[in-house]
Amino acid sequence: MKTFKLLGLLLTYPEGTVYSASDELLLTLRSEALLPEKFIKKVETFLTAQKAQDLMTVQENYVETFDRGRAHCLHLFEHIHGESRDRGQAMVDLSETYATKGLHIDGGELPDYLPLFMEYLSRCEPQDATKLLGEAIDVIAVIGAKLTKRKSPYADIFKSIEALSAVKADTEKIKTALKEAHKDPETLEELDKQWKEAEAFTGDPLADVAANSNTCNAFPNTMEALNKVAGGKK
Repeated sequence: MKTFKLLGLLLTYPEGTVYSASDELLLTLRSEALLPEKFIKKVETFLTAQKAQDLMTVQENYVETFDRGRAHCLHLFEHIHGESRDRGQAMVDLSETYATKGLHIDGGELPDYLPLFMEYLSRCEPQDATKLLGEAIDVIAVIGAKLTKRKSPYADIFKSIEALSAVKADTEKIKTALKEAHKDPETLEELDKQWKEAEAFTGDPLADVAANSNTCNAFPNTMEALNKVAGGKK
């Protein structure tokens, strides 16, 4: 079941080898038929646009999108645990869960990295994968909605991931999150300040992520769900 892994791969740092194999990637998506055709076409449009640009430009856009600020952070536990101690144990638990499917992580990445989570799901049974994805879908959907607002090409990849979920995200809460979202930092000083400052928990988990909170109380339902994925608390 490669569809999950391939969508995650498109959220990793851009490499020319991925885009050169775009025909094979699209063929796999269509042959597995897990993703509706309209979303496969979105992926196809994304790949065509990426290939039309210079690779360095694509890479710079990736860094600008995902490495500046927390709003689009691809590490799921950043939106749940922040920098609390709970995050460390959740990382350990998630790594152990990955290992049960033969997925072993090298020292260069953290287990809550969305592409790694997608690779793990690709090793699960389809029904289990869509259910587990659904448990984290609100976090993923908020990131995707912010990318849509930013008119980022990566928004279509997030929409495609959402389409695989057994559960739909809460659209009303996402709208609230977008209204309350903080503006991305424009300078290194603003970026440094954003990563150091902790936002107070507002009581609305989606609004809290919109405010780029690093409190461990953000997304309480999703935190519980991801702990299930990690084999931790039920």
